[in-house]
Amino acid sequence: QVQLVESGGGLVQAGGSLRLSCAASGRTFSTYVMAWFRQAPGKEREFVAAHWSGGSTYYADSVKGRFTISRDNAKNTVYLQMNSLKPADTAVYYCAQAGSRSLYSVITGGVDYWGQGTQVTVSS
Repeated sequence: QVQLVESGGGLVQAGGSLRLSCAASGRTFSTYVMAWFRQAPGKEREFVAAHWSGGSTYYADSVKGRFTISRDNAKNTVYLQMNSLKPADTAVYYCAQAGSRSLYSVITGGVDYWGQGTQVTVSS
């Protein structure tokens, strides 16, 4: 049974930073794609960033240059460092894990497991 547990969300002022963490358990972490998605009130869930096991990363245009995804395979944890936060970044952020997937599959939500989400609120 795979479990993904996010932490690190909270309230921050515009321009500030937060680091989200997602601890995974249940299967060999290092071989899977790890990703972050978010869902703002009244909107559909959207892709934020992904990190492939080989080290490649991919970001949504809206966060490129401000967010950084990284992983620590020894700790079975993926991180999302969020800098220069904007009110538009306010959302519930979800961690996700996927097996071998194409870029298109991952960014359209083709993942195997989801975390429960953590709230990020950016005040203006």
